Amino acid sequence: HTSNNPPNAMPQKKSKGTLNRQVSGEDEDLSALGVPLDAVVKIWCVHSIPNFSLPWQRRRQERSTGSGFCIDAERRVLITNAHCVEWHAQVKAQRRGSDVKHLAKVLSVGWECDAAVLTVENDEFWEGLQQVKLSQKLPHLEEDVLCVGFPIGGDTISVTSGVISRIEVTTYTQASAELLGIQIDAAINSGNSGGPAFNRNGECVGIAFQSMNADEAENIGYVIPSLVVTHFLKDLLTHGKYTGFPTLGVETQTMENSQLRESFGMSDKQKGVLINRVTPTSAAAEVLKANDVLLAFDGEPIGNDGTIRFRKHERVMYSWLVAQKFFGEKATLTVLREGKELELEIPSLYPEVPLVPVHLFNKPVPGPSYFIVAGLVFTVLSEPLLESEFGSDWEHKAPVEMVKSAIQSRADSRDQQLVLLTQVLAHELTMGYDHLENMQLIAVGDVPVLNLRHAMELTEACEGPYLRFNLQQNQVLILRAAEARKATAEILVKHGIPQERSPDLIEDSGSK
Repeated sequence: HTSNNPPNAMPQKKSKGTLNRQVSGEDEDLSALGVPLDAVVKIWCVHSIPNFSLPWQRRRQERSTGSGFCIDAERRVLITNAHCVEWHAQVKAQRRGSDVKHLAKVLSVGWECDAAVLTVENDEFWEGLQQVKLSQKLPHLEEDVLCVGFPIGGDTISVTSGVISRIEVTTYTQASAELLGIQIDAAINSGNSGGPAFNRNGECVGIAFQSMNADEAENIGYVIPSLVVTHFLKDLLTHGKYTGFPTLGVETQTMENSQLRESFGMSDKQKGVLINRVTPTSAAAEVLKANDVLLAFDGEPIGNDGTIRFRKHERVMYSWLVAQKFFGEKATLTVLREGKELELEIPSLYPEVPLVPVHLFNKPVPGPSYFIVAGLVFTVLSEPLLESEFGSDWEHKAPVEMVKSAIQSRADSRDQQLVLLTQVLAHELTMGYDHLENMQLIAVGDVPVLNLRHAMELTEACEGPYLRFNLQQNQVLILRAAEARKATAEILVKHGIPQERSPDLIEDSGSK
């Protein structure tokens, strides 16, 4: 989308093989292209993004434009990218050649696959609107592709041609998911996001969604394959909501070294990957153990480099096999454990819970949770908070403990969170504590903290004369309990904070 250029957006550079035309309705007859251009719409969005550093307020509204297209005119469904409508306050859709923007409603969003479905209630919008047919086959390398959308540089529709350069498992920047992606040699610019990529038969092979930074490579764009989009849509139809793309929840190591294979008792014909760690909250934790060698998933052999046979002369990471399944389905695993080959079964796949969330969209009340006592602001450690506090380069600028928690640590239980004392608001009670910012809360009194709600309940239930907060690095913060509670209301007024806790914590404490 066009405003606040995403880190992966790049300025357009025309190569010899690139056809980039601005089309003006009747001036050109584009039927020769053989693609349903009228199915492509422009998406206008107003974003109201939470301020993760000051979790009781939102940042200034931002506006952006992107592309989308109709996939089912009868059911009135449009599809676009999730990042085009993230934290949306208002979404509008505008048909090609029309001067009217119609209010749109976001029906469901798949953050991991960067796709979202919308609808427009106005009947006039759907009159004569073409729909796009999703291809059920993955395209082959060197096949021609036409990207259609509304990128920056003009207001009318843009058609850019290229070829399929590569198909492999790639990182989707929206939620750091590893899914199949198509690389093309046509630049995908801001505003192109959410637009369709067509093959020569006029079928949609995928949705344009991200591109390589200009300083890294030129004219490299990425398309979400129609297979991933179909999984997202099937998920919605089957479960009535987006549930996601399964992951196995294990950390693996390649076994390309012959001595490594030999030490685990593998024969010359056996291939696989070594499981170093199993995430406690994953479905695999019920059957897999560290030091198992994963030989096959659902009967498909895994190579020593972690890849599986994809098509003739093509291999992809085995995680793509897992991602094609749905939550609730069973999975069979062939493992080598202590020299014995075993057939194991995961009876029902379910999502693992990250200790440090990559995003906060899936919560019942989206956005950051917090509570305040005597000017101490407690919230949950998440990647959006790290980005807000330390910038997009937080992996290098944030404290080492936080980075390690975000990248390496895994939740031991489904309700575990890392609670952070994010700032100390100025007040005479908290004098001398102002250096204790962005510190993890370990315990309240003698009780270890499990999550933010638990920390709030422990604080409220404290009956002693002092509130004692044990922080990381053995730091201690102590306040007189009665004075701290009394000062909270005064501090909220002084700093213009509407309430002492986030709506989700108010609801929980109210229901109890």
